[in-house]
Amino acid sequence: MRKKIILDTDPGIDDVMAIMFAEAHPEIELKAITTVFGNVSIETATHNALYLKQKYQLKADVVKGASKPLVRPPVGPTVVVHGESGFGDVEVPAKVVGEVDSRCAYQYIIDAVKAEPNEITLVAIGPLTNLALALQAEPDIVNLVKEVVVMGGAFGVNDHRGNVTPYAEANVHDDPHAADIVFSAAWPVVIIGLDVTEQSFFTGDYLDRLRDDAAEVGQFIWDVSRFYLKFYKEKVGIDACHVHDPSAIAYVIDPELFTLREGPVRVITEGPAEGMTIQKFDDRTYPNDEWSKHTPQRVGIAVKDTELLAIYRQCIIEYGHRIS
Repeated sequence: MRKKIILDTDPGIDDVMAIMFAEAHPEIELKAITTVFGNVSIETATHNALYLKQKYQLKADVVKGASKPLVRPPVGPTVVVHGESGFGDVEVPAKVVGEVDSRCAYQYIIDAVKAEPNEITLVAIGPLTNLALALQAEPDIVNLVKEVVVMGGAFGVNDHRGNVTPYAEANVHDDPHAADIVFSAAWPVVIIGLDVTEQSFFTGDYLDRLRDDAAEVGQFIWDVSRFYLKFYKEKVGIDACHVHDPSAIAYVIDPELFTLREGPVRVITEGPAEGMTIQKFDDRTYPNDEWSKHTPQRVGIAVKDTELLAIYRQCIIEYGHRIS
């Protein structure tokens, strides 16, 4: 049986890589793309999703979501990483064919999981505002969602702590209050954070070979990756990019690629450590403990990166030739 997912995303460059992975893999049914602010504005995120739907004839609904965080002031689009359009130097047409669903993203999520209880996995690869809004509007969805898979957070494993501050990852930092709500809720969450996503690399050579072997879709992924690789080379000093958002899709496809650690998770919502994610993973009883009363969630701490890269490559190649 195919795994049904709603992909909540702020389409920038690695989001493209993840969306195409989800669409391409035969074991995944991509039911909807719900958009959120983050890498780009909500208007650009939604436009980019519609463009991908048109370009690749995606069956997934496109649904517009939150334009700003629940509480904190907006950080603003990460233009330095993803470019003005979100797709690096690739120009997105000003007009695209297709319409967004009439509902807002959080209502779409509520309606979808009610219609297919315990069958839909929510995969969030941007700020978690839409999921938090859905929880606030309909708390009972915690009993209707199959699983929540989040690309976000950093827990200090493998020496990975943050990418926008010394202790915060971008998606969580963009809306820490939403992240704390989502991680604290009584539904099953798997957090695929920097601890594992920064252990995998799309190298320049890997992307070159994908371009050569995966037909038009390989070329498109290569095209959008140029701006991304330039950022990584100039700011991080490597001829590669981390496999952030596609890693969340990889978990849905094959959870055995990841080693997970269980325990309640909380998010710092203010001050210099704003956006920091902290997991309690011991059994000790403390006189003051704001973790233990919350549902234990699972955090990725190791990844079979070679296998993940092989799955991504083979999937995109097969898809590229299937649609060409």
